[in-house]
Amino acid sequence: MTDINHTASPVSIAPARGRLLLLFAPILVVLAGAAVLFATAMAYPAERGSLVAAAEILAGVAGLFAIVELYHQIRVRQAAQRGLQRAQERAGDLVESAMDPIITIDELQHIVTFNTAAEETFGWTRDQVIGKPVDMLMPERFRSRHREHIEQFAAVGTTSRRMGGQAVLAGLRASGEEFPIEASISQYHEGDEVRFTVILRDVTERTRAQERLAASEARMRGILDSAMDAIITVDGDQRVVLFNAAAEAMFGYRREEALGMPLETFLPDRFRSVHAEHVRQFGAGATPSRRMADARVVTGLRRDGEEFPIDAAISHLTDGDTRFFTVILRDVSARVRAIEALRRSKEELQELGAAAQETRELEKSRVARELHDELGQSLTMLRMDVAWCRANLGGDGAGIAAKLERMEALLKTTVAATRRIASDLRPLMLDDLGLVPALEWLVQNMSQRAGIACDFTIDDPGLVLPPAHSTAIFRIVQEALTNIAKHAGATRAEVAVRQHEESVRITIHDDGVGFATDDPRKPSSYGLLGLRERATLLRGTATIRSEPGAGTAIAIELPLPGPKPS
Repeated sequence: MTDINHTASPVSIAPARGRLLLLFAPILVVLAGAAVLFATAMAYPAERGSLVAAAEILAGVAGLFAIVELYHQIRVRQAAQRGLQRAQERAGDLVESAMDPIITIDELQHIVTFNTAAEETFGWTRDQVIGKPVDMLMPERFRSRHREHIEQFAAVGTTSRRMGGQAVLAGLRASGEEFPIEASISQYHEGDEVRFTVILRDVTERTRAQERLAASEARMRGILDSAMDAIITVDGDQRVVLFNAAAEAMFGYRREEALGMPLETFLPDRFRSVHAEHVRQFGAGATPSRRMADARVVTGLRRDGEEFPIDAAISHLTDGDTRFFTVILRDVSARVRAIEALRRSKEELQELGAAAQETRELEKSRVARELHDELGQSLTMLRMDVAWCRANLGGDGAGIAAKLERMEALLKTTVAATRRIASDLRPLMLDDLGLVPALEWLVQNMSQRAGIACDFTIDDPGLVLPPAHSTAIFRIVQEALTNIAKHAGATRAEVAVRQHEESVRITIHDDGVGFATDDPRKPSSYGLLGLRERATLLRGTATIRSEPGAGTAIAIELPLPGPKPS
């Protein structure tokens, strides 16, 4: 326990003297009465004996009063001293039990009290520092400034204040280690002397934590500023609190300008209300992060008024009572331009492919018709001439008859081959009779040539489609049936054509061996690829489902141009 002694100050002496005069006033009155009686006895000899006796009695009473009062005052003084001692002990216990170092110095700035926390903090014992200058507890470079600070504080007369303003001071341990401290100082009087009490706090851990936090923030700032994507954080009012270097470059605002601005500043007017509602709904939900506008590209607004496409992802976190939203943005202008260029290129390729396909079909139709009309008719006429020669040959021409018979058989085979080639190039019934009869002939021919039972169904037997659609559907069904005949090992197949409001749907199904759709395509195998390409050329879709042992199902959906055909 530290002894803390206080001496009465001059200010308290006058009230104490007044209390003594008040306490001894009755005794003085009695003594004054005794003096009057004694003086009267001297003036009247006849009554001297009785008056002197009375005066002696009064003097005795005054003495008795004085003895009693002195005893009482002694007891009061003893009680006060004991109370003061107990108060000093309690104060000393409080000082000793304090977790912060408490040091008291005199006017010469010598240490007079040094509590246990101070011993633990500075590494000095109380006996080693009592009476020593307090500046032994601080680095040498701060000592002269500290002495001036104490002198100025004493001159101003302020009861207490923090030392060093808002700055963190430095202490010096016995080991020579410097460490950061916070300090407050107060002053009081003991008699004619002034005492200064300094309460210190070792803030080493807090300072280290602040340094680590500052370093972490610096690293985070470096990461944010080195990020290629714009990163913007807003508070609950959607005002910017973080704006990285990429955001500066993207939107054309300096960080100092952007801080505090509403986030909607970076959006075109027509999107601002929708965006505010989007952020509000996101904040009310439980999802911590998600992409903004789902799969669509949103639009940003640069400082110069230029609009540009961006990808955006948003996340939120709560710090105390404040919610923050962080938006990561990416300028996808180049990507959108590339996608648009690719789309135009794809459309051009599709148009070119469609034109090439149409040209091939026209060429096939021309060749098929010439084979059928010119070569077919010539062969037929030649066959008729051979038949006439054989019929009009004399009886002695047995050898010539046999030769003519072989020629006729060869011509018959050649005519059939010519018709088959012409039909494979392009069946004339597709141009002459339409799609439905051509599909019926194709399915019937499949059943006859491959020996596979094949059913054909159509919801509108009078279906009429544009030539490009009719040709594509015929070729798709032809390619699918050819694959079934060559590879499926099927016993049954089904072809169905159904017309919807704005499209026509073709399905081909077989009960063959099937295949794994994710297997790599065999070299020089273009059947299914060509099927998909024909559908794509007409902006349609082709879906192929198959599993080993479960057959194959092909579904083609082709959009119809313009109004539904009659």
